[in-house]
Amino acid sequence: MCGIIGIASNKAVSTNIIESLKRLEYRGYDSAGLATLHNNQILEKKCTGRVEKLEKILFKNPALGSVGIGHVRWATHGVPNEVNAHPHSSEIVSVVHNGIIENSDQLKKDLESNGIKFKSQTDTEVITLLLTEEIKNESPIKSVQKTLKKLKGSFALGIIFKSFDNLIVGARRGSPLAVGYAKDENYLGSDSYALKSMTNKISYLDDGDVCVLTKNSVEFYNLEEKKINKKVHTLSDDKNLAEKGDYKNFMSKEIFEQPITVKNGINEYVDKIKNDINLYNFPIDPKSMEKIVLIACGTAYHSCLVAKYWFEEMSNIEVEIDVASEFRYRKIKFNKKNLYIFVSQSGETADTAAALQLCKDNNVKTCSVVNVVESSIARNSDWVLPLHAGPEVGVASTKAFLGQMLILYILCLKISFNRNEVNKDEYIQKINNLIKLPKAIDDILKKEDQIQLVAKDIYESKGSMFLGRGTSFPIALEGALKLKELSYLHAEGYPAGEMKHGPLALIEDGLPVIVIAPKDKYFEKTFSNTQEVIARGGKVLLITDKHEMVINENIRFKIDVPFIEESLSPFILTIPLQLLAYHVALLKNCDIDKPRNLAKSVTVE
Repeated sequence: MCGIIGIASNKAVSTNIIESLKRLEYRGYDSAGLATLHNNQILEKKCTGRVEKLEKILFKNPALGSVGIGHVRWATHGVPNEVNAHPHSSEIVSVVHNGIIENSDQLKKDLESNGIKFKSQTDTEVITLLLTEEIKNESPIKSVQKTLKKLKGSFALGIIFKSFDNLIVGARRGSPLAVGYAKDENYLGSDSYALKSMTNKISYLDDGDVCVLTKNSVEFYNLEEKKINKKVHTLSDDKNLAEKGDYKNFMSKEIFEQPITVKNGINEYVDKIKNDINLYNFPIDPKSMEKIVLIACGTAYHSCLVAKYWFEEMSNIEVEIDVASEFRYRKIKFNKKNLYIFVSQSGETADTAAALQLCKDNNVKTCSVVNVVESSIARNSDWVLPLHAGPEVGVASTKAFLGQMLILYILCLKISFNRNEVNKDEYIQKINNLIKLPKAIDDILKKEDQIQLVAKDIYESKGSMFLGRGTSFPIALEGALKLKELSYLHAEGYPAGEMKHGPLALIEDGLPVIVIAPKDKYFEKTFSNTQEVIARGGKVLLITDKHEMVINENIRFKIDVPFIEESLSPFILTIPLQLLAYHVALLKNCDIDKPRNLAKSVTVE
């Protein structure tokens, strides 16, 4: 949510700011803007809508200057309009901000009581006006440090000052912020991805840090206002993975990359010669673990729900799952013999990061399953298990979801084997079955034409229902979430056994009901629930393994997926649901890569 870029250079920066803002579009936003310093003036350009619109404004009326900041905004305080868009500038200061200032109302009242007037509805303008007062008597760094002491909440800031046309000040509390380095240029960004087109040398600010950038230098100060040094990380080169190529959009590319994603993950963690899983340096000896606590939000939470079934099936470890936004506010009974696992695609999810910090404060062992190894969650964890999925640009997660399930499955299998709860023969057999998974995913992707027909049949419906049992229940939840995210159609996922406890009242003539029913121990009961739907006029899409039992003239559509070991079926069953959501959204002319109101990296609570 929201994105920041800052560039201090020896040449004009507005073009590079625009290009960097385009790389931040995946985070989700509703307005964009930039500010540069030129001839002792702050030149500010803002608009609602896409960065492309801002680029056209600059083409007609350029913003000159070799120092500048830019922003894509996801509205929190104030409606999406040009006035509320960032940057927020006074005569002498301009600010871009990610996060929320929780005491902004009181600060605003205090400023207004002193005769200071506000132009916007945002919390960010409070920062601008506080700085405007402080800079009258202080240096840029001191004015920022004094202002930060008045702020409550989370933020990442980029700040420029009219009278100091060679520097940018950045600050972090809660929201991520990175610094990039190059010859005669230095950069500020809300994540490393925004900076990758310009540099692969990155440092990360920790909570309470402030940085000062010029074209030739970078200085860091900690919470105690002492000058400090920062480690410089070298990022991997994955530029080609972040291009659409011949695909219509990033989501279609990422759906069809999933056989490669899973293959890469297997190659990273599985030794095919020794028939073993390469996981080392467990923060807790698996044999002494008493409980595993899985913590995540959204799609990542669904991967945890699937993993709970795996851990319960293969091991005797107690497993608990928490929505991250609830975890941090509960009265948790922490236990040093528990392993707390945090799952996040971006590694910057605010609620998940806060829950992780709570665990760190209570001195328990943590593990993160993330796609971005340089992220805040990864850097704050005792143990990191990367997805190796490559950049995922589409806001609605696809390949990262499969990557999350894959890592959790591999972790479950290794822990269960180490605890002697899976024997050697079963362990080797499961590894061999896992190696076959990319081919099975590739096979189901070839069913796209069939799924397009289903999409044409349901895209004008007012809503839909997704049903499943066992590991198919969280896949039903994920299928419903994908349809909601991409097509804006109402969709709900339920355990099929809960139909009689309320959801059956929603079934009416023509309601699409997607039933996920592989040939597992739940099949007969799930199929019985399907008959209840058909009897009440629902039109059923049945997604199942190939087998002779599923013949029913009242089922409107049936998608046969490749048969695979039962525990691996969630990977296969997910693909048709992703394709269905994608094609329904395509028919409805929705913005598939950037669904309305949503953000890729949720950096505010």
